[in-house]
Amino acid sequence: MARSIQFIFNESELTAGTRGASLGPKALKIAAFNAQSTLFQDYPVQIIPNNDEALKSIDVKPFAKRIEDFVEVFKQVDVEVSGAVNQDAFPILISGDHGSAAGTIAALQKNYPNKTLGVVWIDAHADLHSPYTTPSGNMHGMPLAIALGEDNLESRCNEPHPDTVRLWNELKSYNDTGKIQPEHLVFVAVRDTEAPEDSLMAKLKLKNHKVDDVRRKGPKVIARDILKQLEACDLIYVSFDVDSMDPVEVSYGTGTPVKHGLFPIEALDIMEVLVQSKKLCCLEFVEINPCLDNKQNKMAETALSVLEPLVDQIEKLYLGS
Repeated sequence: MARSIQFIFNESELTAGTRGASLGPKALKIAAFNAQSTLFQDYPVQIIPNNDEALKSIDVKPFAKRIEDFVEVFKQVDVEVSGAVNQDAFPILISGDHGSAAGTIAALQKNYPNKTLGVVWIDAHADLHSPYTTPSGNMHGMPLAIALGEDNLESRCNEPHPDTVRLWNELKSYNDTGKIQPEHLVFVAVRDTEAPEDSLMAKLKLKNHKVDDVRRKGPKVIARDILKQLEACDLIYVSFDVDSMDPVEVSYGTGTPVKHGLFPIEALDIMEVLVQSKKLCCLEFVEINPCLDNKQNKMAETALSVLEPLVDQIEKLYLGS
């Protein structure tokens, strides 16, 4: 049982296609200050050094942009997540872009080598591209391909540079602790995918609980369905991309907003049930971008309203004396 909660602010936005996600953790901290919340005073906050100076580089590999620098971010995430786990702290990451979630997964697998990890990916996007299939080269669309060890060569449409292939293979085999299994990955609210991702989802039989399913069945039923699918998993990691929520209802303060998303209360209801399973080992919030927010700091404020009740539950259910 954990003894504390460790917040990890990962301000990297190297793998995003738009600028501003690196300010997401700070925007959340400002939202807490304005709401007179002591969340980030009550628990320690570790900040991963920001290497977004690499964004100025003109030497960009088109099918995996800034992959050299992303490898370093990957390693830094591993260090901080491993540090939290080794100190018996429950890690909660507030990250810029979604790419580095692959590093979170790798760190969890390394630190729990004898445990089976389930992944719940609450997102508008499947993030299943590889350098062989990506239409943009932005690596925040690739973390789950890294975690699954999938190139998806059947849908190949690019010819990556040999250096890109070498670094890509390094990421996929980062800690040699194995990959997540397709049956242990669950999508929620994914609704904006490309053909290569659709093909891979069908091939691997990946489950996606669509927004309409959440509305029809109810979020708590969906959460129980997720837990049933992940029954064989010892631990669960939840990755919450704020673009899973409806931008019309919340705001457009994220890099790739997609309409017809979750309501904040639906996202909260799903995650609260997952927390209650007592299998949760790590929580991550990503892609808050205050530079794109059409309602001042509304996205961060909404994310805070979802995060705080979850932290309260984690404190009650997971923290030992």
